[in-house]
Amino acid sequence: MQSWLKKSGIIISLAAAALLILSGCGSGSSNSGSASSGSKKNDKVTLTVSTWNYDTTPEFAALFRAYEKEHPNVTIKNVDIAADQYDNKLTTMLAGGDTTDILTMKNLLSYSGYAYRNQLLDITSDVKKLNTKDYQGTIATLKTTDDKYYAIPYRNDFWVLYYNTELVKKAGVTIPDNMTWDQYEELAKKLTSGSGSDKVYGTYQHTWRSTIQAIAGAQTGHNLLKPNYEFMKPYYDRALAMQKAGYQMNYGTAKSTQTTYTAQFQTGKTAMMIMGTWAMSGNIQAADKGTTNVKWAIAPVPQLKSGDSTTFGSPTAFAINKNSKNAAAARDFVKWATGEKGAAVVAKIGIVPAYRTDAINKIYFATKGMPTDATSKVAFEPKKIGIEMPQAKNSTQIDKILQEEHDLIMIGDKTVSQGIKEMESRVKALQ
Repeated sequence: MQSWLKKSGIIISLAAAALLILSGCGSGSSNSGSASSGSKKNDKVTLTVSTWNYDTTPEFAALFRAYEKEHPNVTIKNVDIAADQYDNKLTTMLAGGDTTDILTMKNLLSYSGYAYRNQLLDITSDVKKLNTKDYQGTIATLKTTDDKYYAIPYRNDFWVLYYNTELVKKAGVTIPDNMTWDQYEELAKKLTSGSGSDKVYGTYQHTWRSTIQAIAGAQTGHNLLKPNYEFMKPYYDRALAMQKAGYQMNYGTAKSTQTTYTAQFQTGKTAMMIMGTWAMSGNIQAADKGTTNVKWAIAPVPQLKSGDSTTFGSPTAFAINKNSKNAAAARDFVKWATGEKGAAVVAKIGIVPAYRTDAINKIYFATKGMPTDATSKVAFEPKKIGIEMPQAKNSTQIDKILQEEHDLIMIGDKTVSQGIKEMESRVKALQ
């Protein structure tokens, strides 16, 4: 301003100078997080966070209340959405300019969509300050093709084998801590009993495509974004054979009756079930409420060969809405919730945090109702966790194709080879 005055030689009145200063300083953006509401420690601020099924998803309230206790100037309110409508609803909200401060990314698929639509705040600088080795490889999965990060994971679910300890004991079998798929099929046969409404299946396979495709991809080292899916065939062949033999519920029945994995396992209708680690917290809550009396434990998912230890999973993360009016306060919450303090909070309620150390693992297994046997602890430390579906610009479209063809294979409308061929053709058409 002074150099301009000297150059022009014009004397500007104090009122005009003040006006120029005000107009020059009022153009800052709150989206950077450096000057937004709540950036000062004692500012009163209300943060809004998108959630799903808030009343039955315990980590949200646990994290919000713990953060508020440490930060009495902050109030956190959830914007709750039904789980099965979450991504569709959130997509519509953001398209309309919604300003919810913090957005929960259910998985990498949803993260991809929001990140590539430029709807999330770039927090690469925060991520680069993290000790990424404590995040079990989940940080790298959030890196976009432009080498940026728009979210930080707070939980990291991976898949394990759940089993009903009383049914296993009754059948006189044992669950090995490193079983092969052949052993799994044989156990399912031995654990199947009864008929009609009294039938107990040896195992339950849920209707999500990932129960076959993601496991197959992780254990064979294939990427589901690349349309070469022949590696899935042995996994489909086994699942269909077990279904035909009656060791697991018919897929068409499970789909048409909207069978839930919780109902099957927590009512003792199945002896085994391959499912994500989030079900551990659900089992604990159900036992606390008295809605199940099933005694359970976990083991690693079956492997192609003895000695392997590979499963798959997907992180759940917090991101910041690019339209947030409280970006600085939102950044502080995200860093807290995804770090050591947030990890301790969710571990105490049986949720697997993305940030994990020996100390956090001890907190997790100290949770009331958590199985503490040696095999369960082995299951909690797989050597490799593959990605359920890598994030990319077209991953959501590919996911839809793979699920549609999965349904057709499992209900018998297409052979395995026909379904795989159609998957490859349809995915290639996107590229």
